[in-house]
Amino acid sequence: MAKLKMKTKRGAAKRFRMAKSGKISRRKAGAGHILTKKSRKRKRSLKQEVSVAGSGRKMLKKLIPYS
Repeated sequence: MAKLKMKTKRGAAKRFRMAKSGKISRRKAGAGHILTKKSRKRKRSLKQEVSVAGSGRKMLKKLIPYS
């Protein structure tokens, strides 16, 4: 019997990217709307991607197995 493939969780695949080194990057929350009251410095920092902490990395690797 053939080995079954795991399904990728599409919501996670759209939100996270995996680097070749194994690090998973994500976007910061809060950059979608209500930007007028946020400072320029804060909005600039919201543009940058950050890597996922170690505790969440293990779970995310199960959600996006082939990326």
